[in-house]
Amino acid sequence: MDYNSRKEAEFETIRLRNVTIAAGRRHTVGLISDGTVTAVGDNKHGQCNVSDWCGIVTVVAGNVHMATNTGNAHTVGLISDGSVTAVGWNKHGQCNVSDWSNIVTVAAGWCRTVGVTSDGLVVAVGRNNEGECNVSSWRDIVAVTAGDWHTVGLKVDGTVTAVGNNKYRQCNVNEWSSISSVSAGYLHTVGLRSDGTVVAVGRNNDGECDVSGWRDIVAVAAGSYHTVGLKSDGTLVAVGLNKHHQCDVSGWHDMRAVSAGCAHTIGLKSDGTMVAVGNNDHGQCDVSGWSSIQL
Repeated sequence: MDYNSRKEAEFETIRLRNVTIAAGRRHTVGLISDGTVTAVGDNKHGQCNVSDWCGIVTVVAGNVHMATNTGNAHTVGLISDGSVTAVGWNKHGQCNVSDWSNIVTVAAGWCRTVGVTSDGLVVAVGRNNEGECNVSSWRDIVAVTAGDWHTVGLKVDGTVTAVGNNKYRQCNVNEWSSISSVSAGYLHTVGLRSDGTVVAVGRNNDGECDVSGWRDIVAVAAGSYHTVGLKSDGTLVAVGLNKHHQCDVSGWHDMRAVSAGCAHTIGLKSDGTMVAVGNNDHGQCDVSGWSSIQL
């Protein structure tokens, strides 16, 4: 396959690889099969006010590490026509996405929103104190992920680029290759290789980067201090901080998708129902009654 053909195929894959569940700092969002959205958890800034959304194909939730002075979040939805909507905390303009168009995938970090256009360019709004929104020069991007203070982009050739805070070397991804997806946590970055193995860089104080032994992984999700992998057989593995039991996923099976929040983990089963473990102080794990979540 030549480069242009591969580029076209990769962008089509991204269009089909919609994100239908999202775990934030203290809230959880789910995309229903009819294109509407549901949410539970902290709604201090209106980040759960998504009941009037329709025609949505992807949902993402702003995440942030757990600290007494953090927790404000927002929720972003990608609409089927390539436009974007957002609700929640907007102090840094992270919800100012109404003029975006031709977007094929989105990501939400702390205080910012990032989008990839159909031609592989990247747009970003929100806090840029650490250079985390300096993505205008990126090209041939097929996916993005946003941590607290760094932003990571996956290129069509399977390589990875990153900007923003690099205190723990969470942006040292330039040597990665054959990557099929990426996920950014608070201060670490995880990459899934096309052969089902996983790489990680950044903060590892709680073992959140101890993924070198993983095999047969089809999806990865980085929380603030933990990392979760979905295996090809529908089971899950997890490493990192487990203070709130956010890593207690070994008994899950028949899973189709996973998302890691600050201190909770959510999973989508093949029947469209949800499971969740971890911190539930704001009801962010109260998803057992959900059904018909888009697979």
